[in-house]
Amino acid sequence: MRGPHNIWRLIRTGATLERTGAMNKVLDAFDAPKPLRVVARAMGLPFKFLGYKGDPSMPPATRALTALGPAYIKFGQLLSTRPDVVGDEMAQQLRVLQDKLPPFDVATAKAEVEKELGQPVDTIFTEFSEPVAAASIAQVHYARLASTGEEVAVKVLRPGIEKAFRKDVDAFYLAARMVELFSPGSRRLRPMEVIEHFDGVVRGELDLRLESSAASEFVHNTRDDSGFELPEIKWDYSARRVMTMTWADGVPLGDNDALDAAGHDRVALSERILQLFLQHALRDGFFHGDMHQGNLKVAPNGNIIALDFGIMGHIDEYTRRVYAEILYGFIRKDYKRVAEVHFEAGYVPADKDVDEFARALRAVGEPIFGMDANRISMARLLSYLFEVTERFGMETRTELILLQRTMVVVEGVARSLNPQMNIWQVAAPIVTDYITKSIGPKAIINDLTKTARVLSRFGPRLPALVEAALVRQGNPPEPPSKPFKRWIALAAVTGAATATGTILLIDALI
Repeated sequence: MRGPHNIWRLIRTGATLERTGAMNKVLDAFDAPKPLRVVARAMGLPFKFLGYKGDPSMPPATRALTALGPAYIKFGQLLSTRPDVVGDEMAQQLRVLQDKLPPFDVATAKAEVEKELGQPVDTIFTEFSEPVAAASIAQVHYARLASTGEEVAVKVLRPGIEKAFRKDVDAFYLAARMVELFSPGSRRLRPMEVIEHFDGVVRGELDLRLESSAASEFVHNTRDDSGFELPEIKWDYSARRVMTMTWADGVPLGDNDALDAAGHDRVALSERILQLFLQHALRDGFFHGDMHQGNLKVAPNGNIIALDFGIMGHIDEYTRRVYAEILYGFIRKDYKRVAEVHFEAGYVPADKDVDEFARALRAVGEPIFGMDANRISMARLLSYLFEVTERFGMETRTELILLQRTMVVVEGVARSLNPQMNIWQVAAPIVTDYITKSIGPKAIINDLTKTARVLSRFGPRLPALVEAALVRQGNPPEPPSKPFKRWIALAAVTGAATATGTILLIDALI
């Protein structure tokens, strides 16, 4: 937030929003109060002539953000995942944002590769093509490794992109501060948190080592998944601004004519893409957060190939179980259980009425389940669900918003392959299998085993921790009894985290 460039950038932003006709639509989407509207118009209207014209064929908001450049495009893409912030209509418009920009020349790309990898390009690669794809942050080149002859894709960051993003993100922080200052009521949207989240996402995309790491973890998690494959990261030829991976040949998943010509079964592909996404989200808690057709191909052997790992979603094990129980409850039409899960997880305040909440959930589920199979939408259900939970006081959870947004995208991809697809019928086996494995006797044993491992690490320190806790409470510890000493020794050796052991420890402390 340093320097006068922030003020100038905000003026240029306001001027562009005014010139493209997006200002009122953006302010309406954020439900901006009058003071904030006055400030925004004052920073844009007098300087309208300074604004970028953009592409008149685009909707106003998309046109403005595209004209303003890479950071604004990325910010718009992030906001498309946050209907809780910008509303459903604006989120829908922003989902069509494309970050395709003119490529930079191959000589500049080679210079970047040489600088990052410390070797001449001709030494590393026998071939290095013109750009085959160019986006707002990086572009991709086809190449062939000199050492093995293997075909690879080389992703190279745009020159100076880090500095350009840093300047714009600084301006975003200033804008968020101004929103909080001039519109206290807008603090419920947590503008600073939204910008901080965006800042974190962008920092991850601007360090290709992090994307390489995410891709490597994704490969490890999915190595046994039938009908799914990922390019392998070439760590020897990857660095902060360069990422090299095996080349992936295949038919774009969005080209139905090409898929049919290649003899691929689109019905099977539609089911597999949905089930793979649910498997990754529920089983691993680590899923591809940008699974649109442009990032998916079908290999000649029929396997689905995923590309571009800049946006990956992560949900912890407890949240996965909650999410699965919610889906499972809807599949069984057990709205009371779905309501109870929300209360048990603390998603809905305890002072709300669980029966009233269950009735609200029934109003969400029944109309959807009454539809024909090809109209049933899990994405729509999740959207309605979040609307209801918001009315009952549920706070926004970023990880669930990304999960919902990805579900919307995946469902759209699946239905583009097979419009008659029954989403719930396809999802039920995956959700049921996860519920069976994560809730029940076997799951309890696994949980206790994990707890035992954690406690075993604290075993040698346990007596000192107990004494310190008692001293903080103003109760000097008495010499421990022999049974207590024996229990401590046993815990230290075995890490026995059974329910009985826990009860005995509490009893001994009391």
